[in-house]
Amino acid sequence: MADLDPDVVLAMTEQAPDGIVIIDREGLIRYWNRGAERIFGYTAAEVDGRNLDVIIPEKHRQRHWDGFVAAMASGTSKYGDDDLLAVPALTADGSTVSIEFSVVLLTAPDGTAGHVGAVIRDVTARRAQEKETRRRLLAATPNTATPTS
Repeated sequence: MADLDPDVVLAMTEQAPDGIVIIDREGLIRYWNRGAERIFGYTAAEVDGRNLDVIIPEKHRQRHWDGFVAAMASGTSKYGDDDLLAVPALTADGSTVSIEFSVVLLTAPDGTAGHVGAVIRDVTARRAQEKETRRRLLAATPNTATPTS
């Protein structure tokens, strides 16, 4: 893989259908690919230099920033390679989507945590389908509870 042209790698990240987002130590968006544009409805230019509050629902912001600050300070994340996080997110038009994502702390040249990267997938349609399947199963299940007198 050493002979892989870095421009090919960059083209892959730019064109990937999944969102790829990188934020800096201050929590500001520094990379936003076409997949992120598709998922969230913001162009890269619209979010460049903004913090992630643009996509984080207000009720989840404090928890996100507490975890972010702790991870940047310690240089480690409580989430491992096998962890897939699932949360609601906001889009440019104010609607909510369901996303799943993995995160990675990217080390700066001095060895500290310099950036955080995320690979994001919109799973809104799948979640709706799962919810409908659960609703149908519950509706088809006979009520086994007996009334009490």
